[in-house]
Amino acid sequence: MYVKVCGVQDAATVEVALAAGADAIGVVMHPRSPRHVDEETARAVVATVGRAADTVLVVKDMPAEQAARTAAAIGAQVVQLHGSYSAEEYGTARRLAGRLWRATALSSGDPLTVGAYGEEALLLDAPRPGSGERWDLSALAGRRPEGHWLLAGGLSPDNVADAVAQARPWGVDVSSGVESAPGVKDHGLVRAFVAAARSAG
Repeated sequence: MYVKVCGVQDAATVEVALAAGADAIGVVMHPRSPRHVDEETARAVVATVGRAADTVLVVKDMPAEQAARTAAAIGAQVVQLHGSYSAEEYGTARRLAGRLWRATALSSGDPLTVGAYGEEALLLDAPRPGSGERWDLSALAGRRPEGHWLLAGGLSPDNVADAVAQARPWGVDVSSGVESAPGVKDHGLVRAFVAAARSAG
């Protein structure tokens, strides 16, 4: 089970997540998010990860070209795009960044085929990304993507095993579910989440 810990803002959390066995660390650059970091902080987080895990720049509605160039500037390996982007914009991000993840929700009407816009992985999130809201996984019946897709939205150490059993994703993504306050990661919850996800998959 591939495990991504997202919305990381400091080196200490990186070290805890890596020691627990996380496969990816995400930094968020979206001013309206409580997990938003500036470029200097993002660069420091990515540098702490080094090559120990995938590093993912998560943006929402940032122009695709800007997102790809920002990822290069901070050293992130992957660009994860949330929001409304055209096929051309996805193509621009992939061409410039090399690695692209596409984030969407079942309610968006976007295609659920992994790679539909050239992305290497698809992230299925709640209708309001980053809200910590759970969503009805039974809606995946008959619509479950194939290939590299990550389940997100309202996951926590307490429910991730059940969610994995129901949705059978390739990976999981957590942010608010391992926080003691918006944007503040609880290291104990990070460890517990990675362990629970690993045991489930």
